[in-house]
Amino acid sequence: MGNLGKQTISFPNKPYIISAYSLGGKKESEGPLRDWFDDCLRDDIYGEATWEKAESKMLKTAVTETVRRSGKGLDEVGAMLSGDLLNQLMSSSFMARDMRIPFLGMYGACSTMTESLIMGSVLVDGRYSNNVIIGASSHYCTAERQFRMPLEHGNQRPPSAQWTATAAGTMMISSESTNEDIDVIVESATIGKVIDAGIKSANKMGSAMTPAAVDTLLNHLEDTNRNLDYYDIVLTGDLGFTGREIMKDLLQDAGLDKKAIDERYDDCGAMIYKPEQDVHSGGSGCGCSASTFAGYVYKKMKRGEIKRALIMSTGALLSTISPFQGESIPGIAHAVSLQSRPKN
Repeated sequence: MGNLGKQTISFPNKPYIISAYSLGGKKESEGPLRDWFDDCLRDDIYGEATWEKAESKMLKTAVTETVRRSGKGLDEVGAMLSGDLLNQLMSSSFMARDMRIPFLGMYGACSTMTESLIMGSVLVDGRYSNNVIIGASSHYCTAERQFRMPLEHGNQRPPSAQWTATAAGTMMISSESTNEDIDVIVESATIGKVIDAGIKSANKMGSAMTPAAVDTLLNHLEDTNRNLDYYDIVLTGDLGFTGREIMKDLLQDAGLDKKAIDERYDDCGAMIYKPEQDVHSGGSGCGCSASTFAGYVYKKMKRGEIKRALIMSTGALLSTISPFQGESIPGIAHAVSLQSRPKN
């Protein structure tokens, strides 16, 4: 590995993403990205007794299918890095209990997908492991029960609130390419800083996370000496409709070209749902960016329709207790540069 500036690392061995799997929930199946998911649930209980067990099953399904698609055996996977929003990483830990693969639980709130992708790429690029599974999941019902109110309360959500995606996404990172025509490689990554804008409302997650996303993107461009138009697409994780517009304004204030922003930038939380789906300010949750990256982005790169992508998961680092103690909501964002590379 090599350092590029203050926050960015490069991967000289260019780890390959050789397989991926994207799973959405019932509401997600009604949104714009339906055809990019590998599968969608018929109902959010997924045949289980609880929502928490359903989320863990979703993640297990995604991991199992990613391993199968890679052509590798479970015994060839050196490590699994995964996380979710639940206490003690319940969904990931219970999934790992059944997989019997060396496991590292990752937590960056909704930034977990790119955090896992960075650390998995470090393991593969450094030749500590030849094959690593990374992933993340979330579930609307489990997140509501833990962070807000039990669904039975039927409490109203303000327009600024976001809808936690019921979704999961996983990827296999490998030191070896496949025999397919196009490779997707992990080129570099920018590790974000915790940025606190002083926002205290848990119903304004997009606003709380946006400054961290802006900071990470600007540092990535400075470290790599690139402009925004170097990438075909730049995606944040789950700022939603409100956060996306704030992001655009702040990037213009920082001097980035408005045309490049409008043509290349979008947000997974604004892509995964239609505004008329009654999701208020859009999507959020670990599974929001995980499913979009493992579905929409990865598949377009394998087709050669996207050649360079910068993906940034964004996380709100609050706990179930911190808002009641008067704490504001710190934000974090990590960025990963992906490239598709034809073999010929």
